[in-house]
Amino acid sequence: MIQRKPIDLLHKKCIPCEGGTPAFKKEQVKEYLSQLQTAWEVIDGRKIKREFLFKSFKEAIGFVNKVADIAEQEGHHPDIYVYYTKVQLVLWTHAIGGLSENDFIMARKIENLLF
Repeated sequence: MIQRKPIDLLHKKCIPCEGGTPAFKKEQVKEYLSQLQTAWEVIDGRKIKREFLFKSFKEAIGFVNKVADIAEQEGHHPDIYVYYTKVQLVLWTHAIGGLSENDFIMARKIENLLF
C-alpha cells in the first residue's frame, strides 16, 4: 500500500476556481477532512460546516473579524452566521456548486485561529 504524504493545508493558498472545474468526490472530501484538526460536518457532500462557541458576543464578533481577514487574503469567503455567542461557518465553492481544496484550506486556516 502506498503511504500518502499529509496535505499541508495551513501553508497553501486558495486558487481562484472557475465554473467547469469538478467538485470533490466523496473520497477526496474524506481525504481532506482527515487533514483538519477539528470535526467539520459534511452537508449533502457539497459543503462543510462547523460551529464555534464563545464566552461573549464581543469575542464571537472578534473571531468573525479574524475569519473575514483570512477570507479577504485568500479570496475565498465562507457563509457566516452569528447567534449571540455561537458562530456557524459554512464553506463551499460557489462557482462549482461543491467542495474544492480551497474550502479545506480555509477551514484549516480558521482552525489555526483557535490553537
